[in-house]
Amino acid sequence: MPSGFFALFDDIATLMDDVAAMSKIATKKTAGILGDDLAVNSEKATGFLSERELPVIWAITKGSFLNKVIILPLIILLSAFAPYAIIPILMLGGLYLAFEGAEKIYEFFFPHSHDLHNTETNSFTKEEILQIEKDKIKSAIITDFILSLEIVIIALSTVTDKPISIQIPVLITVAVVATIGVYGIVALIVRMDDLGFSLIKKGKKYNKKFITKIGSFLVASLPWVIKILAVVGTLAMLLVAGGIFVHNYHQLHDLLHNFPSLLAELMVGIIIGAIVLGFVKLFLFFKTKITFRTS
Repeated sequence: MPSGFFALFDDIATLMDDVAAMSKIATKKTAGILGDDLAVNSEKATGFLSERELPVIWAITKGSFLNKVIILPLIILLSAFAPYAIIPILMLGGLYLAFEGAEKIYEFFFPHSHDLHNTETNSFTKEEILQIEKDKIKSAIITDFILSLEIVIIALSTVTDKPISIQIPVLITVAVVATIGVYGIVALIVRMDDLGFSLIKKGKKYNKKFITKIGSFLVASLPWVIKILAVVGTLAMLLVAGGIFVHNYHQLHDLLHNFPSLLAELMVGIIIGAIVLGFVKLFLFFKTKITFRTS
């Protein structure tokens, strides 16, 4: 009996070692998409009132965890019973990411008059600001769902030949690490100015010029960091979308194999995004016309 008990512990330890090793491999393989996830979500989590930044990030983080709870069993079941459905689902997500990226470029050149980034927040009522906040949170969670879907699928590809007892813990580990890591860093980024002001205060209090300079640098850098994140986040969405189509549509891959991979993926992301954006704009145009005529 004791030997059987210790044998069980030995099996559990071996299983944990296998899970840890495969989780490390899976995390490394998803590092690129995690970087894109960080850039996209950092951009989406900025642009709020200072006192609302952390609550917004927490709301998006909870949404991200819920996304993983939905995605993990879905992908495991699809992988087991309908693996042919995974790529079409991934491509639908790619269409949405391409649309989001193209829409951001379009709005940069043709900004909305009610855009929160281009209008003083004082001109909005509290209810309007909260509604804009809710819309951005919803958009961030939808984008997170698509990026999480790709992260989980890439992680699954590293353990497809392993038993389900390895697959499930590895996917859960990658999902948790991805969520905590990405949104933890996002929280640090958006609170750079608070940290900077704190350092400036301490530097002046203890007459430490070096600390004061670091604080001033952090405060002055935040607007530039946000602008850079906006650009990088948009490019990341287009690259991820383009990558989904280039890697899963063989004719497209063969057509662009002479181009550098990043350039090919960006081109495809922009073209697909522009097409989807065009269809959406046409749909909204005709919808407005029909609504106007019937009213």
